[in-house]
Parts: sequence; structure tokens; C-alpha cells
Amino acid sequence: MKFTFFQIKSIVFLSFILIISSCASKKNIVYYQDIDKIALQQKSDSYEVKIQPDDLLMIIVSADDVEASFPFNLKTISVASNNRLDVANSQETFQQYLVDHEGNIEFPVLGRLHVGGLSRTEVLQLLHTKIESYIKNPIINIRITNFKISLQGEVNLPGTYSINSERITLIEALSMAKDLTIYGKRNNILIIRENNGLKSYNRVDITKSDFINSPFYYLAQNDVVYVEPNKTRVNGSAVGPNTSVIISAISILVSLSVLIFK
Repeated sequence: MKFTFFQIKSIVFLSFILIISSCASKKNIVYYQDIDKIALQQKSDSYEVKIQPDDLLMIIVSADDVEASFPFNLKTISVASNNRLDVANSQETFQQYLVDHEGNIEFPVLGRLHVGGLSRTEVLQLLHTKIESYIKNPIINIRITNFKISLQGEVNLPGTYSINSERITLIEALSMAKDLTIYGKRNNILIIRENNGLKSYNRVDITKSDFINSPFYYLAQNDVVYVEPNKTRVNGSAVGPNTSVIISAISILVSLSVLIFK
């Protein structure tokens, strides 16, 4: 059976398309694949971030006796531009406390306090115990104001994101970045975390539902999430720029084959 030039060229071209096209596998794409195998309801463990060096803490102390709480709330004045104090446009804000490399802050009246490695609840308990010696029924609010995470690699919107709360899951973070691209490895997501000055490197597989119980389901401040590219992306980085050259070469080979075997 003889093929025409057009038929041979079409067959080779379709073969080329099939070779460079990879069939996506469900096991590599779908999240929570074994979710039906676990209990429908599981109690979520409580989670609180730990205070780390370089955290900025907003600590506000209040009480029924307003004047009694004044010494525990340092305030600053934001000045206007041109290096001149513009009273009309200045804004009073509460002082933020920078946690030093040893995990300490300098707090008014109380002096140096060690808060590094403590949770928000533990810091509240520490402050409440010390301040109630000066104020009756103090009310204390604490917030980390520079909580942020970074997402890199095969996500649709990589970047560093500031977080208003102190509780964010890996899935919420990926959603903020508009999810993984189709080329991202869902079973090998890298999370880089620093704790007490030591960096750890951890892998998470979000195609398996048990990652929900992982210590890295909730992210900590300054976590870096990196999504590796899959083989299609890696191979495509080499094939992509040369696709037109490859097609042209195949066309020439087909033409030569037709001339030789005609």
C-alpha cells in the first residue's frame, strides 16, 4: 500500500504531536485523593504560631482605669514629609516591639521580657501575670504585624504575601497565589521554615489527604513554599524554543523520504 506525500507528512506530524504531548495522570493532579477513606469528621488541633526573632509585636494594654494603663502603652507620632513635623497631618500610633535575636523585647515598666518561642497565648499569660500587679483586671491584646509568607515556583501568582491573621493553612496560601499551575508537582511541595534560628526543609504531598494532619498544614511566619515543576515543564523548557526547528526538520525528512521511496 502506497501513501501519498500528504498522508506521510500528516502521519509523521501527528506522531510528533503524540510524542511531545503527555497524558495527564489523575494521581498527579487531583488533591485529597483518599479523602473518602478517612473519617468524615475530625477535630482540628488548635494551632498557634510561635514568636520568633525579628517579629514585630503590637501590644496594647487597657483597663477600667484608663490612666493606669497609660505607662504600658508607648505611643509614637508619624511625622509628615519634608522632615518637618506637621501637627495637623500627624497620626498617633502604638509603639511596636521588635523581638531581638535572643527572643527578648523591652517593655515599658516591666523591662526586658523573653517571648521568643512562646505562643501568643503564653505571651498573654506572661504579661497578664506581671501587669496585674499594677493594674486591676488588665485587658491585653497582642498581634504580629509583620506576619508574611512567600510562594515560589509553579504557582500562578508567586510572591510574598502579608497575612492579617496568625493562622493560615498551606491550601489557603496556595489559593492566595491562584493555585498551582498545571505544571506544578502536587506531591512534592517544599516548605522552608526557620525556628529558633534553625532552618528546616520539609516536603508535603497534597494529593494525599493525610497532609491535613501534618505539622506543615498550618504555615508559620516567614515560611517559604516552593512548588517544583513537573517533567512536562522541564522538558518543555528545552523543547518549547526549538519546536519550530524540530517541525521544519521533520518536514524536510518527510520530503526526502518521499523522493527516495517514490
